[in-house]
Amino acid sequence: MQTKYGQLTYCTNIHAGESWGEHFSQLQQHIPAVKAQTSPDAPMGIGLRLSNLASLELSKEPALTAFKAWLREQDCYVFTMNGFPYGGFHGERVKDQVHQPDWATAERTAYTIRLFRILAALLPEGMEGGVSTSPLSYRIWHRCGEEHKSIMESATLNMLLVVEQLISIRRNGGPLLHLDVEPEPDGMLENSKEYIDWYFQHLLPAGVMMFGDKFGMGQEEAILAIKDHVQLCYDVCHFAVSYEDPLVVIERLHMCGLKIGKVQISAALKALFPPGGDRKPVTDAFTAFNESVYLHQVIARHGDGHKTHYPDLPEALSDADNPTVEEWRAHFHVPVFVKEFGPLSSTRDDISRVLVRQQQKPFTKHLEVETYTWEVLPAGLKQELSGSVARELKWVLQQLELSGA
Repeated sequence: MQTKYGQLTYCTNIHAGESWGEHFSQLQQHIPAVKAQTSPDAPMGIGLRLSNLASLELSKEPALTAFKAWLREQDCYVFTMNGFPYGGFHGERVKDQVHQPDWATAERTAYTIRLFRILAALLPEGMEGGVSTSPLSYRIWHRCGEEHKSIMESATLNMLLVVEQLISIRRNGGPLLHLDVEPEPDGMLENSKEYIDWYFQHLLPAGVMMFGDKFGMGQEEAILAIKDHVQLCYDVCHFAVSYEDPLVVIERLHMCGLKIGKVQISAALKALFPPGGDRKPVTDAFTAFNESVYLHQVIARHGDGHKTHYPDLPEALSDADNPTVEEWRAHFHVPVFVKEFGPLSSTRDDISRVLVRQQQKPFTKHLEVETYTWEVLPAGLKQELSGSVARELKWVLQQLELSGA
């Protein structure tokens, strides 16, 4: 939905269905119910997630025409897409396979170009669109320095092949479309420093050369084109798990002339361990969130300030008695309208700070709630899905209005 502070939606990766028919059925069930509760009298934007299979099926004209007609009937539109999970995302083990295939592959490149073609066909006139994507690869797969360097170079060149398509679309009278790169813990791009370093040390130099040859662009024109078409997806949960201050990140990007294409509004779990006290209530509470589908990276903060990274909750729980650890933050997207989970809390204060900054000095046009874990939440937190999504959107709207008061 259009607000004074940007487009607001939720990501349909919370809905099961890896084929287009299955996913469309879920959209038909839930979108009208969410719209009735959050945007009954105005058009509602959708943050569409398509698996590779669904994207192949929706690319066919009959399916795309039928979906466009349904969007018109429902007074809805698509302005952003989630292109991070390529394959199955519900009812099966996802874990680190969410990064597969990574950006070093032709499969990821073709899938992303296909998503942009679908988005260009769906996007309302005069509106810009974005597709969020993985942070190149999963760093744990590439421990060797030379292998890491090779994967980063290949991934960067493949991303630039997508950007080449986006430049051509815009030059031919199409919309501004941007690829929104989403850093996350243990991604090859994990935090703002790594994203900025990659952008200036790898993406821009390779892109200036490529687009000089392809389009005859000078250096300045090529740099501006890349900055338009490759932006950051700021997932609030991910940056909170990495202990990054959102206002510092936003200002750092601004000073570098880099854009934020989308904010994914999400909250992580966190807890302080009582100094010298019983740690068991905290670790027991985290254990309740230890499920087998998604990856829940944990970053522990020690008393001296250094941090330990655990690839998933089981590894952190096995080190739960480490007396030097003062805090855990876990990559588990929890409902944004809940702040306390027994002895645990969430990082939703970071969301509030981001929304205040957006209200005071807008830095993005796209806001997307992304709590995709409803199916695997502990029993006491599971609620009816459409109502839960609507409640999250209403909470965000309330925060924006409060910050604007």
